[in-house]
Amino acid sequence: MTAVRSFVGQEAPLALGKRALLPATVTRVGAAALEVSLPTGEVVCPQLALAFPFVPAPGDTLLVLGQEERYFVIGVIESRGRTELRFRGDVELRAVEGSLELHGEHGVELTGPQIDLKTKRLNVVADVVTEAFGSLFTRVKSLMSVHAGASDTVVRGEWSHRSERAAITSQEAVSVNGKEVHLG
Repeated sequence: MTAVRSFVGQEAPLALGKRALLPATVTRVGAAALEVSLPTGEVVCPQLALAFPFVPAPGDTLLVLGQEERYFVIGVIESRGRTELRFRGDVELRAVEGSLELHGEHGVELTGPQIDLKTKRLNVVADVVTEAFGSLFTRVKSLMSVHAGASDTVVRGEWSHRSERAAITSQEAVSVNGKEVHLG
């Protein structure tokens, strides 16, 4: 068995019988073929043979296995491109007997024609929250409690508040400003 050793920075490929294991730099990504440059200067079109979905980008360094005229990408040494997981049909991602965490150093984005969140408890912690809706409908079965340092509501049309009982309590002044004020 031939020992595999690090070849980064080597000029010659690691020979494995009639095969060669070497780094290659992606020079072009086409619709039909991937093009890489070998350390020898030769340009070849290898076939992706990875166990995971990968979209190469120019400048990536790939591990290529070559045998005669056939070359296969069997690893990724360094990538500047994007890794995509694509599936056909429904997909379920599940953590059995554990929790599922998604992390993104530059953010996490969910996009879809409809997103449903179903849970017994939802906790949202953020420094800033921005919401923009065409329409928003909120139903609370029990108590809705809001604690705020200040509150400012701007309504361009009619504002209506209905309840069985209502109370406005202020430690300072309460002002009502309008062309007309109707009570009762």
